[in-house]
Amino acid sequence: MPALNVEFSDRELEDLRQIARERGTSMKALVREAAAADIARHRALQEGAEAFRHFFATHADEFAAAFPDDEPSGKGAGRAA
Repeated sequence: MPALNVEFSDRELEDLRQIARERGTSMKALVREAAAADIARHRALQEGAEAFRHFFATHADEFAAAFPDDEPSGKGAGRAA
């Protein structure tokens, strides 16, 4: 399995040790869980943003009619989601 060496400050390392002790887990498991959680969060945010862009594009005319003051004005202006 590929590995990654990560450097921490003395304070960060001590904090990680303390958290791992409190949770009854290893530091390696703690860091892997934190990275996995961040990856899942990132993916969820990407999927949510894509769903929003799709929803907005599908309903762009409705938004334009409901909020005419927010529509871009001028030559060459277009909608951006």
